[in-house]
Amino acid sequence: MKGRAAYDRWRLPALCGALLTLLAVPLWAGEIPSPGVRRAVLAGSWYPANPVSLSRQIRGFLSRAKNPRMEGTLKALVVPHAGYVYSGAVAAHAYALLQGRRYDRIILVGPCHRASFQGVSVNLHSGYETPLGMVPVDLEAAGTLLDSGPLFRYVPRAHAQEHSLEIQVPFLQTVMKDFRIVPVLMGRQDPRICAELSRALGKYLADHPRTLLVASSDLSHFHTDAQARILDERFIRRVREIDPQGLLEDLASGRCEACGGGPVAVILSTAAGAGADRCAILRYANSADVTGDRSRVVGYLAAALFKSSDRDQRPR
Repeated sequence: MKGRAAYDRWRLPALCGALLTLLAVPLWAGEIPSPGVRRAVLAGSWYPANPVSLSRQIRGFLSRAKNPRMEGTLKALVVPHAGYVYSGAVAAHAYALLQGRRYDRIILVGPCHRASFQGVSVNLHSGYETPLGMVPVDLEAAGTLLDSGPLFRYVPRAHAQEHSLEIQVPFLQTVMKDFRIVPVLMGRQDPRICAELSRALGKYLADHPRTLLVASSDLSHFHTDAQARILDERFIRRVREIDPQGLLEDLASGRCEACGGGPVAVILSTAAGAGADRCAILRYANSADVTGDRSRVVGYLAAALFKSSDRDQRPR
């Protein structure tokens, strides 16, 4: 298969490159993953390490997430990626929509916080492990994306300590069964890279419709509560209108902020190309709603994109 061949073609250079880097720069040893399962790096800090406590916390968030019934085919989600105590209640509004829906794979697109690189990195671990178990990576899908052009590659250090995607996995494990993930990180988030990633994802979705897109992003960082709400409302308006171009323009001009603005723009564009014509803003909050400190806050958003002309894919 083409995707599998691409994975095999990338795996050996990636492993050799990792070994050479390890030999040349010993300080990078902790950043170079094994070719097998990616172990959790956030358990015990960003979310509980104990599986019972973690499951209880997530199910508590989900039980309090009250969404109206939404008809149509769910194409994409926008979710935050802070520690669960800060953003878990917001993220739950998005993940609650997955209960009863079925997908073969979830493509997770997030920003890279800890490594600088050009283009897009597609993870080639065999799976992501959390205290709730292991979720397999769809290596065939990953290989297909790596075949999409020179901007696509596997950057091991980008994924080693990155939180924006791992933080999503326990929620997915709680609300879904029998699925795979495709972890994708953006280095630079300029319009050209956004367009190329959206093109590649759109092409993949055309052949694999039982795929859900998830964009991981927090919104404005470290403004006062009043300032943050102005910035975040601009971002939310662009998401509600499914306006990726307007969102990128607003991010470039400083009219709004988001660490994962590029991933959100990519998912808006890709979902629209796949027929999404309606966006529901499910929940907005910021860290002051938890801490009470309104002097320096971070914004969080949960949103969902639907194709309203399709029948709902809930099991009958």
